[in-house]
Amino acid sequence: MQRCYPPVRESAFVAPMEAVLDLYCQPYDARYPVICMDEQPKQLLSETRMPRPAQPEQPATYDYAYVRQGSCTVWLFVEPLGPWRTANATARRTAVDWARQVQAVVDHPRYRQAEYLTRVCDNLNTHAYASFYDAFPPDEARRQAQRVRLVFTPKHGSWLHRAEPELSVLTRQALSPRRATQAAVPAQVAAWAEARNAAQTASTGRSAPPTPACASRNCTRQLKHDEVLGAVENFDRRARAILGQMGKCLP
Repeated sequence: MQRCYPPVRESAFVAPMEAVLDLYCQPYDARYPVICMDEQPKQLLSETRMPRPAQPEQPATYDYAYVRQGSCTVWLFVEPLGPWRTANATARRTAVDWARQVQAVVDHPRYRQAEYLTRVCDNLNTHAYASFYDAFPPDEARRQAQRVRLVFTPKHGSWLHRAEPELSVLTRQALSPRRATQAAVPAQVAAWAEARNAAQTASTGRSAPPTPACASRNCTRQLKHDEVLGAVENFDRRARAILGQMGKCLP
């Protein structure tokens, strides 16, 4: 059985954990939106035999054999308090690709009036301000860096990332069938995001705009961890197991 063990230095884990949880506890403010981003590889597979469509009393079937056709990267940006998300797919996952995806979100019409965007992401080495300077001329790189505030989840604590459950939904709903080429993937994931936005589906999986429980209770750093975790829904059950091992972090 795989387990996610807490780090030996609890302070190095708790400090970024508190920073992320504080962000999730803040009320929604269009001037300072909080956006979670994540990416994942999508393996491209072609069929060796034509799948058989569904028939009366018979489900659709496909052969177990397939041919590998490379891979692409699926990008997801989601506002946990929006609810709003956007998705795309590219051939690679380099620092330049990350910077261009972030630029597209920063310059999106939804955020024209925003002072800056707080971006929650994991500790992948491409998630850095330096990536803007790898991708753009100095003036544009500086503009992007000024519009973005990066907040990182703890190492071994990516379950705090609100984009992960949303990315799981995207994978199940839009990426489950085999795809032989990347060409159709960007349109697929974009259509999925538009449908979720139109339905006002929150990143927690609810069908109504989310109202953080902690916002109505005047959330402060003195809130107990179980109250904070109650506000941050759909987190992996590992959260409680890890916090339970950190005795000094619990009230």
